[in-house]
Amino acid sequence: MRGMSKKNTRRPRRQGANERAISHPPQINSLELRHSTTIRFVSNADVGLNVTFQNLLDLILLAASGTAVYDVFYTVKVRRVRVWAVPVIGNATTVTVSFDGVAAGNVGDQAIHTDTSMGVQPAHVDAKPSARSLASNYQISSATSAFELICPSGSVVDVELSYRGAYGVPVLAQNVAVAATVGSINMRGLDGLATATTKLPPQSPGGSV
Repeated sequence: MRGMSKKNTRRPRRQGANERAISHPPQINSLELRHSTTIRFVSNADVGLNVTFQNLLDLILLAASGTAVYDVFYTVKVRRVRVWAVPVIGNATTVTVSFDGVAAGNVGDQAIHTDTSMGVQPAHVDAKPSARSLASNYQISSATSAFELICPSGSVVDVELSYRGAYGVPVLAQNVAVAATVGSINMRGLDGLATATTKLPPQSPGGSV
């Protein structure tokens, strides 16, 4: 009959159906230490250096004994390298950064980032590795070059890095420590040497080995 409403033919909702379905815990990535940072260095001599992935991982170290220090992180990638060189009146000043690590399929853009100044302006390079270069992807400690750096004494070098650490994978630093304090976190120069001998000491208040 007209005017009469239709009966509700929908099945009644079963009470408690959703409450009984227990979802599994959400997916997470594997447990690891992650750290992104910019480390500043100031050269105390003219520099012509192939910075290796071993050098970059040896920047931050944990002392296990007076002579043994281990990398805090297991892998590293380079996000950016910036360099400012002190100008010399009446002379040219040149800085160069190149990401020249070579591996099949990962040769990078083969670009050389360089700048030369004359007079009062500092030479300045702001370089990022290409997406398919070795430096832009996480690498373990090795003697493979992450980037090449050429700069005069007094240059300021900022290196932006991303680190990842894996539990239970200790990697001994390249150079032996001297009189390290057990349990302390220490830093080294960009060339992997202690701050007493490096040409590129980190501008950090922390200890050095």
